Amino acid sequence: MAELDIGQHCQVEHCRQRDFIPFVCDGCSGVFCLEHRSKESHGCPEVNVINEKLKTDQHQSYPCSFKGCAERELVEVVCPFCKKNFCLRHRHQSDHDCEKLEIPKPRMAATQKLVKDIIDSKMGETANKRRKGAKNSETAAKVALMKLKMHANGDKTLPQTERVYFQVFLPKGSKEKSKPMFFCHHWSIGKVIDCAASLASLKNDNNRLTAKKLRLCHVTSGEALPLDHTLETWIAKEDCPLYNGGNIVLEYLEDEEKFLKNVDSYLE
Repeated sequence: MAELDIGQHCQVEHCRQRDFIPFVCDGCSGVFCLEHRSKESHGCPEVNVINEKLKTDQHQSYPCSFKGCAERELVEVVCPFCKKNFCLRHRHQSDHDCEKLEIPKPRMAATQKLVKDIIDSKMGETANKRRKGAKNSETAAKVALMKLKMHANGDKTLPQTERVYFQVFLPKGSKEKSKPMFFCHHWSIGKVIDCAASLASLKNDNNRLTAKKLRLCHVTSGEALPLDHTLETWIAKEDCPLYNGGNIVLEYLEDEEKFLKNVDSYLE
């Protein structure tokens, strides 16, 4: 009796088993036996294409160097002082306990003396008049504080005892002239700026080296407050007062600019 020509041979070279009901691969259209019907078992080219695509689609992420933090970012956020990588939450020096964080006290003394000299020349007042003016400003700020608390925006999770309220005057050209906001008095000036920019929907390129940076400026002298200082170091100082309930200016400055020009125009 003649042999029936039924089925086909498996296309795997070392197999070549004849299968009466062969399987056709929907990837490479090859014919295979039961043992080699899966794409992986017969080395289907489609599997290699998928694997290569998966490798290409993988994104590198960068871990935060802060102890105990497991956050990762898709881009590097390197501290320009200690050169370590951090997540956005720990990118400021005061937030990651930077090993190269400068002690603010000596700088505060020199800065406050400079501000005092500027105020003296600008206002032309005696020391007694300055103290009286500061006291009047503080009283006015307490009245303003009550109004700010009714309308200010900020992180609602902050305890009331840690909140500091300001009328924040926004950069020239903004849709709004100013917005009432509150911040934590333990925050660094850099973190306060990030929060204010978010609340006012402002462009914030402070993590770029070449862009103009948002700076928080004193309403009397126009001085740009140092980013690594905490907010509480600038509150209720006799020589350079910032008050809970007072005003402050947010503006874009070049790196070399330490003072905001025509600061009075923001308050008009």
